[in-house]
Amino acid sequence: MKHSNLPHISLKGYCQFVTFRTKDSVDEYLKKIENSFDNNKVKQYKIDSYLDSSTKGAYLNGEVLDLLKEYIFSKDRELFNLIAFAIMPNHIHILFEEIKELSETMKLLKGGSSHKINKFLNQKGSFWSNDYYDKLIRDEKHFEVVYNYIKNNPIKAGLQDVKERFYGIYE
Repeated sequence: MKHSNLPHISLKGYCQFVTFRTKDSVDEYLKKIENSFDNNKVKQYKIDSYLDSSTKGAYLNGEVLDLLKEYIFSKDRELFNLIAFAIMPNHIHILFEEIKELSETMKLLKGGSSHKINKFLNQKGSFWSNDYYDKLIRDEKHFEVVYNYIKNNPIKAGLQDVKERFYGIYE
């Protein structure tokens, strides 16, 4: 799924809220939402709601979940200053302070984790969808809303392994 009409804003030292999904989670319904005339906030809400209940591309469970968490933690203080993440079965929400340019961070985060997961699953090719959704954090209230959204996403989706899926520096 391409978000070519969405600009990516990168500011080192600022916090970013980023969502990216597995390639196999993208289907015609998601493409229809993306191509709709809804504003970006509405689109993202519809996409997240759909992904929370979809089983398409839901590889991020069990040992793959553990592998991905380990990889994200290994990049803390190298690519970003990690604040929070929620790893859903087919997508990730992550909040971090930028150290490197956002495009470089995402290339390394998605590329490196894709390599490890593909190796574990004995598969080749793209693991993640091509693009990602990012939102620069504007102020303290926005930070709080995003942090709580990430924290509550696995709960809202009714996942049984909530404690395994969420990490936050304030918990």
